[in-house]
Amino acid sequence: MTKYILVREALDADVDGIVSIYNDVLATTSAIWSDQPVSVPDRQRWLADKRAASEPVVVAADASGVLGFAAWGPFRTLPGYVGTIEHSIHVRTDARGRGVGTVVLAALEDRARSAGVHVMVAALDAGNDGSLRFHQRAGFTEAGRLSEVGQLRGTWRDLVLVQKLLAD
Repeated sequence: MTKYILVREALDADVDGIVSIYNDVLATTSAIWSDQPVSVPDRQRWLADKRAASEPVVVAADASGVLGFAAWGPFRTLPGYVGTIEHSIHVRTDARGRGVGTVVLAALEDRARSAGVHVMVAALDAGNDGSLRFHQRAGFTEAGRLSEVGQLRGTWRDLVLVQKLLAD
């Protein structure tokens, strides 16, 4: 784990780092099924929208800047799903394997429990073995696989849904 890592709510000053991480993940992995990079103004609006909806965005940072971030949003918008959220985590390339994902996920889980969330869900690319193992180590279990439900770079992709029950 990185020494002197600070885990906190994202600040406006973190947006440049968040954009850099997001666009790198977009370009170099199968974690984000899009080919559209985001801009600083896009992520500024996104962060403002998250705050307005009381949906946390957590960052891990050290002296070098933002190492990773995690956020949640509604799993589905119908009232019956009010206790279920879907999260995402992205870590800077040079910070992977150093515990950054673990600390931002733990911080997000703490906030979810405090908010009365019952279940956390993640939707993962079936070929992203690192993310699948990461979530399994964090106590998530596979809830389902959907074949060829999305495309990335012209290739149909399978999606794995994982979940973690937070309530005792």
